[in-house]
Amino acid sequence: MRPNEPTSPPARSEAAGTERPAQRASDEELAELEALYRERKAAAFENVHEADVAFMTGMISHHAQALVMSHLAPTHGASPPIRVLTGRIINAQRDEIRVMSQWLADRGRHVPVVEFEGIVLKIDGEEHSMHMSGHMPGMLSRAQLEQLDAARGTEFDRLFLEFMIQHHNGAVSMVHELFATDGAGEDDATFKLASDIQVDQITEVARMELMLKEMTDGGDPGTSNTGLTP
Repeated sequence: MRPNEPTSPPARSEAAGTERPAQRASDEELAELEALYRERKAAAFENVHEADVAFMTGMISHHAQALVMSHLAPTHGASPPIRVLTGRIINAQRDEIRVMSQWLADRGRHVPVVEFEGIVLKIDGEEHSMHMSGHMPGMLSRAQLEQLDAARGTEFDRLFLEFMIQHHNGAVSMVHELFATDGAGEDDATFKLASDIQVDQITEVARMELMLKEMTDGGDPGTSNTGLTP
């Protein structure tokens, strides 16, 4: 500091425990926003479209049958690319079942209990009627499940691809039906989940169609750039 240069007076500190007006206003605004968020969340849980409930409940069962099909791969001589594919399907659809179950529970709706052994799928302790074709788009009939269960090796690979293409296309149809229903699918969580299912399963159908074509042409599934090389 230069000689005789005036110094600035020391800054005055605020009294302990006092708040700046701007800070107090900011806290009040945050509290109002949090209250608004809680109100909107509660309203979303109360004002539930029945088509959304039906979609979540039905898709849990639909996904469960995909798990039944995919869990056959290790014991039925599936090729490595099919094993990779089934592993991805199991991980993705098991996670989505968890999300859909939580969605129903949050809204006070019944959450289906899924169990399966071999090709027998049980929902809430009873053998699931959706084994019967025609009940829900893409679902395999009992005869198709038995055909898949009896197959081994290359024949299992081929049938799995054919049947899972059918199954995935059915799930996409369910999404289309949801979005075509007036007022349905507008809940943020429902819209995101349904959109994700649509995109993921359309992508997997294209991949499986390529794998099936490779088999038809005499090659092994997954030899092209399908991203399923172990």
